[in-house]
Amino acid sequence: MSVDPLILDWLRDSDPSLRWQVERDLAGEPAEVWQATRARVATEGYGAALLAQQGPDGQWEGGAYFPAAFFGSPESEMPGQPWTATTWTLKDLREWGVPASALGDTADKLDRHSRWEYDDLPYWGGEVDVCINAFTLGTGAWLGADVSRLAQWFPEHQLADGGWNCEAEEGDSVRSSFHSTLNALRGMLAYEQFTGDTALRDSRRRGQEYLLERRLLYRLSTGDLVGPFVTQFVYPNRHRYSTRRARPLPRGIPARRRRPRRATVGRRRPGAGRAAARRDVAPGSRPRGAPLVRRRRPRGAAVALAHVPRAPRAAVVGCRSVTASRRFGGVTVNPLLPSVYDVVWSLVAVIVVALAVVALVSLARAGRGFTSVQALAWVLVVLFVPVLGPVAWLAVGRRAGLEGRPDSRT
Repeated sequence: MSVDPLILDWLRDSDPSLRWQVERDLAGEPAEVWQATRARVATEGYGAALLAQQGPDGQWEGGAYFPAAFFGSPESEMPGQPWTATTWTLKDLREWGVPASALGDTADKLDRHSRWEYDDLPYWGGEVDVCINAFTLGTGAWLGADVSRLAQWFPEHQLADGGWNCEAEEGDSVRSSFHSTLNALRGMLAYEQFTGDTALRDSRRRGQEYLLERRLLYRLSTGDLVGPFVTQFVYPNRHRYSTRRARPLPRGIPARRRRPRRATVGRRRPGAGRAAARRDVAPGSRPRGAPLVRRRRPRGAAVALAHVPRAPRAAVVGCRSVTASRRFGGVTVNPLLPSVYDVVWSLVAVIVVALAVVALVSLARAGRGFTSVQALAWVLVVLFVPVLGPVAWLAVGRRAGLEGRPDSRT
């Protein structure tokens, strides 16, 4: 896989948290090179800056998922959230390659001081949201916290189709979500890699099957692209699904691949299965069992290129790409290529314009046999009556014009 040298140099000239991933996945540097760069993340640049912001209680911004002063503030009325609280900061540090030793006794501090905004639950026990629990599972395993009970939560809440959905906990959906499923799989894979515990392997394989059966991109029911988000590569991705984020999964324990099949169920209702339900409430603001307050997700995110796994079929540079094409009805279909419908109409437009041009050129040559009013009339017909106008001129008008020319009379 070749990368433009100018782009590669630009990516190398970056923070160590990004540079080591570029060296490993794009430049193909030896392990000792990118590992040396990764070792600098905790003491330089963004990694060091985030570590310096940790509070005495082990948290960032004084909150588990949201900053302590978020609810009731003007910022809470805006789309999304600051993404600066404990869960998000630890997720970034872990994915940047910071060693757990750099966090000291953070796991113990969070066990003593951090509570989820949802029902004031203890931090390492997780809550009801699949994505939040997935981030917590991976981070807890990384830091050495006891998250064994949280690990059991995932098989217990796995849906019948093999995946997960944040909306399922409130009965809003019985179908899995690409977003929630991928976050669950990444958290479970991190748990196995950090702890060596293989208890979640069968559950994770079922979840991988959910995505592989849909070829990481498509709806099982219709064969359509599940949504534009699958080929929009953004960083930090937060909770979003993309094919780039799904690519590392087979590097773990590969699932048994099945041939994709068409489902017999009808189209799913609009919005079902999306991981748009990031729910949470301020502590003490809701009686147990009352409806949850819906979190609003950000409408956009800064685009960048971070850890890009080796993917021979993927376009690496650029914000929109696809990792594979699909065969449907014997024809290879790529979302980046125009559909047959668009091609046909483009050809029709070219033919219409070409006919008009040929007719106007012919009119200029043969129009001397008409009066100025007749010539103007023919021009208007050619221009404002597509196809029929030029054809009428070429079939009838042109002959009459030639016969009426002075040099054609005896």
